[in-house]
Amino acid sequence: MKASAGLFLLFLSLAQADTRPTLSQEERTNGAHILGGVQTTLPAARAAVGQIKDAKGKAVSTAVWVGSDGYFLTKASEVPELEKHRIHWAKDKSAAIREIQRLNAHDLVLAQAVGVSGVTPVKFEMSNTKTAYGQWLAAPVKGGSEIRIGVISAQPRKIQGFGAAMGIRMDEQPSRIPGVRITGLAEESPAAAAGLKAGDLITALDGKPASDMKQVSDLIKSYQPGDYIEVKFSREGKPRSARVRLASRMKIMQNWDGEDFANGGISLRTDNYARVIQHDLPLTPLDMGSPLFDLEGHALGINIARVDRVTTFALPASVFWKKIEPLIEADRHPPKAMKP
Repeated sequence: MKASAGLFLLFLSLAQADTRPTLSQEERTNGAHILGGVQTTLPAARAAVGQIKDAKGKAVSTAVWVGSDGYFLTKASEVPELEKHRIHWAKDKSAAIREIQRLNAHDLVLAQAVGVSGVTPVKFEMSNTKTAYGQWLAAPVKGGSEIRIGVISAQPRKIQGFGAAMGIRMDEQPSRIPGVRITGLAEESPAAAAGLKAGDLITALDGKPASDMKQVSDLIKSYQPGDYIEVKFSREGKPRSARVRLASRMKIMQNWDGEDFANGGISLRTDNYARVIQHDLPLTPLDMGSPLFDLEGHALGINIARVDRVTTFALPASVFWKKIEPLIEADRHPPKAMKP
């Protein structure tokens, strides 16, 4: 008994005398001390971004400058009505937006800040710069006011698409009156955000009559995440309508019962990408559209989707840049009108 007690006291003493070095909270996070060395390697990173804000001044996405004359890219599904917004950068600069073209396959939109010149564009790395599992990366966030770091957390790959969704369950049995009955809604779903409720009877989607569950489901899936769809429905016999902004079906399924708590949010579109770099930088959906750098300052691509608590997808520059450059040049030098 005495031996056992002695051993217990010995282990307790060893535990209390732990001499392992401890890290401060500042050293355990993306704090100023850790980021100090990164700042000097990315001198232009902060100036390369702006924020897209709505009419109320609320940030909705991040933009990356791709031309000194105001051309920029941002995440398309977050800004379906881009020209109603403004781009903000530096401390107090802002401008109206002219949309040029959407590349829905890549979830990107090319636009220009009206009347702007002299901004610092990103030069995307198109050489054979290698990326590797565990490699450190960095991205400017919050309009360039901060830099975040993390590592590549998976191998580059294609992400399959599963279409758009409203986040509703529907009655499989035909209704006695024309329409499809909603039997349940996903937590924080697009349908719930638009005011739809269980028991509502969907009668039409974008002017097309709702005939059965499969027809409604197939029609919704034909849209892109981020698109708006006009839903006509009946509640307690009274006709109503709602404008629903769709999200990725995968996002809805992952968060059906509210598993997204404490995550900071998931992007509206999280799938259907030709190729992605997966990393664990601590970003939010508002940071999508920001450029992704290695620690030597090479711009590798654009952050495009916050997928879950620890996962962000970025589009490699090789996927989109060769399509963007000709669009910018064509917009700068439109063909002259032909003489009659």
